[in-house]
Amino acid sequence: MRPTRWTHGFPAIVKATAATSPKIEKLGEEISGLTLEEARGLVDWLQDKLGVSAASFAPAIAVPGVAGGAADASAAPVVEEKTEFDVVIEEVPSNVRIATIKVVRALTNLALKEAKDLIEGLPKKFREGISKEEAEDAKKQLEAVGAKISIV
Repeated sequence: MRPTRWTHGFPAIVKATAATSPKIEKLGEEISGLTLEEARGLVDWLQDKLGVSAASFAPAIAVPGVAGGAADASAAPVVEEKTEFDVVIEEVPSNVRIATIKVVRALTNLALKEAKDLIEGLPKKFREGISKEEAEDAKKQLEAVGAKISIV
């Protein structure tokens, strides 16, 4: 287990290992005491000195403000994967209305009147902000009874 200490108002994880030399510990302490502007200057200086770019070592999702202007503009933007989905009931044929209402009630725990109101005046969002698995499951159940569904 790594002990925790507080630095600049935020918890910092301190890794206590026998392999860490006093020189590295001292340097680490000095770096952790830098202001954001000083850290940016250090990054720029190291990039010039070593001939490398911090962007090449950055994780896919960078912490905003840490690298400042260090990443060059030609870098591709990070595309975040969508994690929340909405299920939209597009159409319910009249011959499957009752079956669709039953599935809607089972998936949402709505009362009969609310479930009936939900499938009138389509298209309507049926579920919002759910996981991809939940959205796919709801779509599969509703399409099995004959409703037309889309996931956005």
